Amino acid sequence: MEAFSFVLCCCTLFSALMICSATDTIPAGGLISDGQTVASSGGSFELGFFDPGNSKRYLGIWYKKIASGTVVWVANRDAPLNDTSGLLQLSSSGMLVLSSGTKESILPIWSSTSSHDPTENPVARLLDTGNLVVFAGNSILWQSFDYIGDNFLAGMKFGRNLVTGHDNYLTSWKSTTDPSSGDYTNKLDHSGYPQIFLRKGSVIQFRTGPWNGLRFSGMPSLKPNPIYTFEFVYNDQEIYYKYELINSSVISRMVLSQLGILQRFTWINRSEEWSLYVTAQMDNCDRFSVCGAYGTCSINNSPPCGCLRGFKPKFPSNWEYGDWSGGCVRKTELSCKDGEGFIKAPSVKLPDTRNSVFNRTMDLKECEKWCLKNCSCTAYSSLDIRGTGCLIWFDELIDIRQYDQDGQDLYIRMAASELGGSSGEMTRRIKIIVVVVLSVAVVIGLIYAFFAWKNKWLKLKEQMTQSQRRDVPNEEDLELPLISFNDTAEATSNFSIDNKLGEGGYGPVFRGKLRDGQEIAVKRLSKVSRQGADQFKNEISLIAKLQHRNLVKLLGCCIQGDEKMLIYEYMPNRSLDSFIFDKGQSYSLDWPKRCKIINGIARGLLYLHQDSRLRIIHRDLKASNILLDYEMNAKISDFGMARSFGGDETGASTGRVVGTYGYMSPEYAIDGIFSVKSDVFSFGVLVLEIISGKRNRGFVHPDHKLNLLGHAWKLFTEGQAESLMDTPVRDSCDLSEVLRFTQVGLLCVQQSPEDRPSMASAVLMLSSEVALPQPKEPGFFTDRQMVGTDSSSSKMDICSTNELTLTMFTPR
Repeated sequence: MEAFSFVLCCCTLFSALMICSATDTIPAGGLISDGQTVASSGGSFELGFFDPGNSKRYLGIWYKKIASGTVVWVANRDAPLNDTSGLLQLSSSGMLVLSSGTKESILPIWSSTSSHDPTENPVARLLDTGNLVVFAGNSILWQSFDYIGDNFLAGMKFGRNLVTGHDNYLTSWKSTTDPSSGDYTNKLDHSGYPQIFLRKGSVIQFRTGPWNGLRFSGMPSLKPNPIYTFEFVYNDQEIYYKYELINSSVISRMVLSQLGILQRFTWINRSEEWSLYVTAQMDNCDRFSVCGAYGTCSINNSPPCGCLRGFKPKFPSNWEYGDWSGGCVRKTELSCKDGEGFIKAPSVKLPDTRNSVFNRTMDLKECEKWCLKNCSCTAYSSLDIRGTGCLIWFDELIDIRQYDQDGQDLYIRMAASELGGSSGEMTRRIKIIVVVVLSVAVVIGLIYAFFAWKNKWLKLKEQMTQSQRRDVPNEEDLELPLISFNDTAEATSNFSIDNKLGEGGYGPVFRGKLRDGQEIAVKRLSKVSRQGADQFKNEISLIAKLQHRNLVKLLGCCIQGDEKMLIYEYMPNRSLDSFIFDKGQSYSLDWPKRCKIINGIARGLLYLHQDSRLRIIHRDLKASNILLDYEMNAKISDFGMARSFGGDETGASTGRVVGTYGYMSPEYAIDGIFSVKSDVFSFGVLVLEIISGKRNRGFVHPDHKLNLLGHAWKLFTEGQAESLMDTPVRDSCDLSEVLRFTQVGLLCVQQSPEDRPSMASAVLMLSSEVALPQPKEPGFFTDRQMVGTDSSSSKMDICSTNELTLTMFTPR
């Protein structure tokens, strides 16, 4: 025993000498005993053993310069030491070990209690932020900031690491003298759209609401201030909230008290005390779901609880006694029929988002349409209070409160009978005034349009001969600026071969630049191309009326003599096929870029099928008709084969089948029947080509004679869908996301048009975590005899180069 005491004393003395050389550092093998401390380099924080007043010893960190004794972190809060024999040592593996003098007890300081391989020269350093960090060189092996206690300090990340699954959250002390884990936790919930819950045990007490781009929806007091900045980060690796102090001389911290109150304090030097700066829970309306489902709380009302417009108390008698927990119910139930719409609840705290989905790219109008098409959708709002993104609810709306300002607009789904204002003489007068004003405006607009059209047509007549008039669209369809032949020739250096981008059935395409610096692509009709003449008329009458960020913009046209040209915005990265089917270029197209391209194509098609003035079926969607701008945004091009429909029409049949082999749907290629589902089929082919880097047509495999669609479906049904991925996708992907996109692609290429999703459903499937059905057998799922091919990669590339657009005449 005496020998052990002698050795222990020697170790303690040696470690004390090592620590003295660097007061903020514990080297490998170094230790501190009860009574010794380590201070940060600036003297702001101190690490050591303390007794909070319960005769137990704890290892903790506290303020040193100010507020002496204010503990901000405790290592062994749930495993206290009974005496002053505690030792803290840094092992050679970089693990902090807490032990008592004679009986070792490893406490949960380190992230793992298992042994680690020796690490070269690990050191533990207490930083001036209050963070205890174990370093190995410049690498961080462990830090106390990843294990928040009851104090939330500047620089801490409050949230969840999505890679490791580790949650970093606040837990209260049991009492002012007992640091062990108390009843209250404040933790980020990442189901649905992230929000933060304060719980007592498992019972929710308070909810911050979701992040709205500026602050948490239920914390209007969280605003820019002179003390600290704050941010909310949500990416593929982590979700967290953090703050940083603007002025290091100002000390501020957040604390979850033993009573379950989340408070921010600042240190006042003059009075030498902590001053309450703000409390998260401001009043009675901050109690979670105090007014129940579809109820809304306003602290300015008495009683504070009421029902949203179109709702009534579920238990009216209980409300008379101040019991609002039963909430409200609809006056008229939803039936998911035409006529349903939305009413706006302005300036509110958004409801509980645990059963919600979101999309960062949709605008509010797209969000409304998305919600209206899903019978389970109960409400929507913008994801960002500044008007971007989409957040949709699929359940009862819970924990809403009303603000005078700084709230967010919520759009609640209502039955048709609940929409519209109150009746009365004033309403009828307003309707009459609106009708009169609109009628006058329409008449004036028609007069103006007539004279504008007349002047434009007269100019056009001067530029055309009688023979050319047969090859231009009807007068009422001409809605494009006319660019002279001389300006077009000058822009393309007189159609120089050096400016030639390519050539198709319509004729050559040239790159150019107008005098104002606008870069353009000029599609010049070949004089011998009948296909080009038809395409010229079709594009002028259709694409000029379309405006969407995922469609190539038609800037104007040139008609002079025998010349007929279309002028488009220039796409510097050319077409998608030049990337995904080229072994060299494909490596520059990692999964995030391919994911962005797929979503862009989907949104462009959704616009054509549903949101444009005319319902458009493209009929020739393929990789070479997807162009890429400077930022690799996908834009659908080439509307020469497109057909437009009005009203509720969604398809037709034809004896003239046009399109490209490998992309045409079975019902169109065989029977001439085309519809929006024909484009969906082509989109599905594109998705699988983008993921695999292989063309559907000409695809060969040594083990079977299936095309790419059949090969993808075979892998999917065998549970090997990940084998479909192109190498750049495999090296950069989120596997679950790629598998979801693959399944959506297979759903789009199913044999029967009725089984394929609409583009609205496809966009939803791609952008959310909704459950997906199992795809059925794809179209053209048959073994075919490949002529002149073998299974080598070189042969496959040769077979895949056919990108001709074909026109076939079939009997009706």
